[in-house]
Amino acid sequence: MLTKRIIPCLDCDLQVPEGRVVKGIEFKQIKYAGNPVELANKYYEDGADEIVLLDITASRDKRATMKNVVESVTENVFIPICIGGGIRKVDDYVNMLKAGADKCSINTAAIQNPELITEAAEVVGTQACVVGIDAKRRYVNEESEASDKNIIETKDGLCWFDCSIYGGNQFTGIDAIDWAKECQNRGAGEILLTSMDRDGTEIGYDLELTKAINNETDIPVIASGGVGNPEHILEAFEIADASAALAASIFHFNEYPVPVVKKYLNEKGVNVRI
Repeated sequence: MLTKRIIPCLDCDLQVPEGRVVKGIEFKQIKYAGNPVELANKYYEDGADEIVLLDITASRDKRATMKNVVESVTENVFIPICIGGGIRKVDDYVNMLKAGADKCSINTAAIQNPELITEAAEVVGTQACVVGIDAKRRYVNEESEASDKNIIETKDGLCWFDCSIYGGNQFTGIDAIDWAKECQNRGAGEILLTSMDRDGTEIGYDLELTKAINNETDIPVIASGGVGNPEHILEAFEIADASAALAASIFHFNEYPVPVVKKYLNEKGVNVRI
């Protein structure tokens, strides 16, 4: 049985030169959460399996990823680091890996130029190619209203999932399930799947979204958006069969530290690295 991964997420911007970690609700209501280097060191010492660092304003501001922050974060952290935000070409992958990252996640650039996934997989390998999907529910009254979409019957009604870009500021009309399958076919090694409806709400992951993507792909899916307690992470593993669970608020504000989460999961029979 494969080990399930616990992944803290550092959403960063460059309001200060050294970067700052922030947290929002449904991609809005941003508040300060800490220093990226200090938090990364803490999560490494706490036993996190990986860390995701997302430069959340790079694509929107059309600037390069915060390389100085990446170099500082990876200096004393020796678990896999995934970097996202502002990566637009294969050279950006190479530069981030040289800066200390192990993986790169792309979202906006992937949707605008899907061939980038293919090219990057050929140059740096599929294991370094993560595609981020930020998806939002679009409810319909009946399947014929969106016959070209994958309609899912959820407990709240029929819906499909709309992909967004530019940090959730623009919607594409692209069906998230179809897009996930295309990403896999192009060489993506992993999907970082965020529910925009659940982001920052602490009411639990969108299990129906996560399960739908997981059922249609063969690559690891990281559940993201909405975790509020260890039980939500357990649900992501047991109900949606996610390969990893990403969280931010519960770690940043010390509600449920990584060791507490792992102890709980271990007691519930989930195979985690202790």
